[in-house]
Amino acid sequence: MQREILSTVRSFVDEEIIPTAQELEHGDVYPTEIVEGLEEMGIFGLGESLLTYALVVEEIARGWMSVSGVINTHVIVAYLVMQHGTREQQDRLLPRMATGEVRGAFSMSEPGLGSDVAAIATKARKNADGGYTIDGQKMWLTDGGSSTLVAVLVRTDEGAEKAHQNLTTFLVEKSTGSGEVRPALTIPGTIDETGYKGVDTTELVFDGFAVSADDVLGGAPGRGSAQMMDGVEVGRVNVAARGCGIAIRAFELAIDYAQQRETFGQPIAGHQAIASTLAEMATKVEAAHAMMVRAARLKDAGQPNDVGAGMAKLLAGGFAADVTSESFRIHGGYGYSEEYEMQRLMREAPFLLIGEGTSEIQKTIISRGLLEEYASNR
Repeated sequence: MQREILSTVRSFVDEEIIPTAQELEHGDVYPTEIVEGLEEMGIFGLGESLLTYALVVEEIARGWMSVSGVINTHVIVAYLVMQHGTREQQDRLLPRMATGEVRGAFSMSEPGLGSDVAAIATKARKNADGGYTIDGQKMWLTDGGSSTLVAVLVRTDEGAEKAHQNLTTFLVEKSTGSGEVRPALTIPGTIDETGYKGVDTTELVFDGFAVSADDVLGGAPGRGSAQMMDGVEVGRVNVAARGCGIAIRAFELAIDYAQQRETFGQPIAGHQAIASTLAEMATKVEAAHAMMVRAARLKDAGQPNDVGAGMAKLLAGGFAADVTSESFRIHGGYGYSEEYEMQRLMREAPFLLIGEGTSEIQKTIISRGLLEEYASNR
């Protein structure tokens, strides 16, 4: 089954995404027809393992990373509802998410917040009727304008001593587009980025926005930090998969070009320097893929995965940047031309060093996990 899914997705990428990605990306145009095609294929409701999802994301990112971002955010929110939602929330949302009728985005970041989630300032005040009123500003929502459901992490007053125990995840349904998408809830517009174009990255502004107690993920406040961290592990595996996809495409372009471009009477692939570079690139592609697969399998098995996901994202993001840079150099001047895919990959790859937590944060997560593991084994 997995092979059939991946074969279908690869054909779709080759036939529908790669031929149109350049034009859409340069125009910063949302890939509506591509997303609708993925909906028809059932990708938004793929009832498979995280590994299968990650391999699908890898294939899609090989065609255009922005499209894989739409899938990633949706999968994280669906996972949060499936793992942590109440039965009512699951029954109300998951069937519509499976068809793509409801499209998910999630929101943790805020202006000036960085990676310090415990310092979230957006606040939900509890009302006499048991509902909440939210005020504050969120940042960097991937697919923020096109999504219809946002899982948003905000501060609530739970009286806990530890800051992260005063955070709650709310499930907020909204309309698409920008402006006031619900009364007291505004999306100012898309954020212009160097890469990662086509997909709409937005802010989300709450100004006295009313939600009910039924909108609290899982029904109980104060659990938001743990819920989101669980979802972020899924996100990190998917960001690693995106890194693998970009690296694969950069390598494909490099090895193809190296066999066509001739200097000194032979293809440049025949020169030892280029041949050695191609060998290193291919090795990095395979290593990143293996680490990503391992992290997905750990999560599927229900085993602790913060270290594995962190390692996968750190390695895949770094290797994607390396392989893309080497491919760019192999292409020479053509890699700098907007006519070729390379310049787009060069602008996309750096995102993988910061998305779902910077590389520096991944190192912190990895080191803490290792120290806990080895301390317990003494």
